[in-house]
Amino acid sequence: MSLHHIHWFSRVLQKQVGLFAIVPDEGRPPFATFYLLHGLSDDYTIWQRRTRIEAYAARYPMIVVMPDGFRGFYTDNADGPPFATYAGEELPAFVERTLPAKRTRAGRCVGGLSMGGYGALRLGLGYPAHYASVTSHSGALMAPRRPEAHGGTIPEYRQIFGDRPANSAHDPVRLARQAKAAGPLPKIRIDCGTEDFLLDENRAFHRELDHLKVPHEYAEFPATHDWDYWDLHVQEALAFHAKAMRLRPIIPNEK
Repeated sequence: MSLHHIHWFSRVLQKQVGLFAIVPDEGRPPFATFYLLHGLSDDYTIWQRRTRIEAYAARYPMIVVMPDGFRGFYTDNADGPPFATYAGEELPAFVERTLPAKRTRAGRCVGGLSMGGYGALRLGLGYPAHYASVTSHSGALMAPRRPEAHGGTIPEYRQIFGDRPANSAHDPVRLARQAKAAGPLPKIRIDCGTEDFLLDENRAFHRELDHLKVPHEYAEFPATHDWDYWDLHVQEALAFHAKAMRLRPIIPNEK
């Protein structure tokens, strides 16, 4: 694998942004791409610094792109930057003209943790024709439906989601309903720790998907909201995406 540290100018955000990309050194390009999103308090370096993602990614003929999502929840902010347009449209276009990446739905997937778990579903369900599969770890999945989001009582929420975020373009439940009607849906896997403060949100979103009859996998494990959990379960995410995109795992020293 090779690790690329890339700085580039986002015309959507009108600023310089960064990303890490892990690129296979085995297999035949172009490669499938996994967009791996960070949480609210972190940046694009965190997956590389706090997990063994580079070692885990070496098992698959897959590029892993870790972009900067800032604090925008990967959605087009009501009073701020259009982060969904940046992450869901501009970023893949940049990656696919810069790296040996596939340019098809079957070659793209997205996942993340916490804010990035919400972001993965926001992008995967908001752009269902762009992604084969979506994963979320400990996701802030019902953020637009939280009581503090209604009426914009927290300034940061109001700037991101607006005054009436429920059932808006920020709401993953609405996006799931729309994506199902449009079809086909990406494959979806959601997991969360049983001691995680976001567990109730994950259970609530799981129930909403069941109600909508949206196919998905859902799992809970004994854990809190921490890097030990994400380092472990990102390995399952990689395997889930590889299966969804029909990628054959790399066998060490295979010729």
